[in-house]
Amino acid sequence: MAFQKAVKGTVLVGGGALATILGLSQFAHYKRKQVNLAFVEAADCVSEPVNREPPSREAQILTLKNTTEFDVLVIGGGATGSGCALDAVTRGLKTALVERDDFSSGTSSRSTKLIHGGVRYLQKAIMKLDIEQYRMVKEALHERANLLEIAPHLSAPLPIMLPIYKWWQLPYYWVGIKLYDLVAGSNCLKSIYVLSKSRALEHFPMLQKDKLVGAIVYYDGQHNDARMNLAIALTAARYGAATANYMEVVSLLKKTDPQTGKERVSGARCKDVLTGQEFDVRAKCVINATGPFTDTVRRMDDKDATAICQPSAGVHIVMPGYYSPESMGLLDPATSDGRVIFFLPWQKMTIAGTTDTPTDVTNHPIPSEEDINFILNEVRNYLSSDVEVRRGDVLAAWSGIRPLVTDPKSADTQSISRNHVVDISESGLITIAGGKWTTYRSMAEDTINAAVKAHNLNAGPSRTVGLFLQGGKDWSPTLYIRLVQDYGLESEVAQHLAATYGDKAFEVAKMASVTGKRWPIVGVRLVSEFPYIEAEVKYGIKEYACTAVDMISRRTRLAFLNVQAAEEALPRIVELMGRELNWNDSKKEEELETARKFLYYEMGYKSRSEQLTDRSEISLLPSDIDRYKKRFHKFDADQKGFITIVDVQRVLESINVQMDENTLHEILNEVDLNKNGQVELNEFLQLMSAIQKGRVSGSRLAILMKTAEENLDRRVPIPVDRSCGGL
Repeated sequence: MAFQKAVKGTVLVGGGALATILGLSQFAHYKRKQVNLAFVEAADCVSEPVNREPPSREAQILTLKNTTEFDVLVIGGGATGSGCALDAVTRGLKTALVERDDFSSGTSSRSTKLIHGGVRYLQKAIMKLDIEQYRMVKEALHERANLLEIAPHLSAPLPIMLPIYKWWQLPYYWVGIKLYDLVAGSNCLKSIYVLSKSRALEHFPMLQKDKLVGAIVYYDGQHNDARMNLAIALTAARYGAATANYMEVVSLLKKTDPQTGKERVSGARCKDVLTGQEFDVRAKCVINATGPFTDTVRRMDDKDATAICQPSAGVHIVMPGYYSPESMGLLDPATSDGRVIFFLPWQKMTIAGTTDTPTDVTNHPIPSEEDINFILNEVRNYLSSDVEVRRGDVLAAWSGIRPLVTDPKSADTQSISRNHVVDISESGLITIAGGKWTTYRSMAEDTINAAVKAHNLNAGPSRTVGLFLQGGKDWSPTLYIRLVQDYGLESEVAQHLAATYGDKAFEVAKMASVTGKRWPIVGVRLVSEFPYIEAEVKYGIKEYACTAVDMISRRTRLAFLNVQAAEEALPRIVELMGRELNWNDSKKEEELETARKFLYYEMGYKSRSEQLTDRSEISLLPSDIDRYKKRFHKFDADQKGFITIVDVQRVLESINVQMDENTLHEILNEVDLNKNGQVELNEFLQLMSAIQKGRVSGSRLAILMKTAEENLDRRVPIPVDRSCGGL
């Protein structure tokens, strides 16, 4: 079996040097216009997209069924698979792509959200004189520049701070990160700089002050990973690729080569997961780009195929935005067990991760409580003691499975290179494995190059360097202002739409519902504290969203930002989708149940529920117990030992506060641990104990009862909005 190690020379791309001269704010405005000859040549070689809009899923399935033979069939709709489809179709190859779940439903939506070369990989390259690691970093830095160029609405440079607590570390880390900039060459986003202790605390005021010497700041890229993946797939569809999600490959088709007499892979038997219908899709070349499931497809080709992937789980958590500055990340280069932790602002929240542990391959990876607490403990080490890092402030958590390429000499997954391998089996199945998000485009280029050579396909060189992804071509930093002025959207919503859809934001705005208010005129939010609007659900269906999970996790990112908010938005999302897709009541209930299960297991809701159960201990001082009992009895006037909606309504009416009964039911249900329709004194004390320990935060009942107690005589309104909605 022949393995082709993907090692390439690097093309220097214009844009980075300009960033250094102009500074990032000006660079962000001008970078789309300042492109070098390589970008211009690549863009000029590609004709305009075949389709103004991606064809419907139904139309794509008809194309898959009715096409006699494709040149290329890609299995897998993650970043790499979508990149392969885009690379192939822009070379003029007749291209198909099938994905068993949704685009970006696996690893590609569960990353650290960074577009980076890999500072630690460069360190390994230097320490071990490893030329392969060096080339990988250099290639990734080239791809970082390209990705920032072709999808400016979904990506941006991000300064990342490395706090220094020992004087000797300052020159050591400065040299290492300066080399990172030098390797980037003209792709350097902005040169590193050193901050004094006082300046570091100005930029990152929640940083641990004790023994802080100073800090080094360097720049990498950040993006909205699932939306980026979707943009790649949609761009491929617009250029003519037949792409279909929820299309499972159940077996590979083979035929005998008349010249050699050997069996060759000639397509795949596909099953529409939504309808159960099966049909054959024939192709001259089949590409396996299934990430962690690489070996599953390889064994469809050869049941004795040796495993080439070693899966590794990476857990991330999301915390409220106040844990980090809005535009400065943090890098912990040496955690207690030697791993690296990033602490980054993302979508006005704070993302922290990642872990790196061997795991089994599964469709539904679950974040463990052990990994969540490991990340929280590392965060505590770097934040000021003034900031209480609470388990209850974890708003979402997820685990992503990285498809690392196995090195037989390696004892653990941390030392495995993230470089990629292209494998061509004896029957012609091409597998692309390993790699990292940032290098998806070069991985796709290497894969299609191998396909063209192995299968004698008629195609020229790759044309994806500098090729704008959907939404990027006519985007500008001030586009959102036009959305506000032309449609009457509130500024936060307009900024969100521009940053999510780019120049396609106007199409979403046209679908927006009238609010009935003086301002904003249009744009009804799905949930109050996030800028997602109902029109995005309708538009998401045009982007191939088929389920409620697609909508809460990959068309919007609600599930990744706050699982409670996602759950609150679910009924309305299902209602809107049902209206567009003609779902009956049974289907709507099924979608709700499936989405809630997804939030519960895969997005950290299970861990949240385990922080407060009917078995939770009550660890309170006697004085605290007496204080909380008095508060409880202000609501339980009859001394029943429990409170109901009626009791809460009575207290609220006495201070002239009106509250919707459904809202009250939700508030009590959060604390009704045995689900008997009432909150007992013991349950209330369990809640208050969990809050004191930091396991629970933002309990609406606790806030309501405390505020009511304080205001019974003053008769002031009680705030009951979710406070961060922590897990």
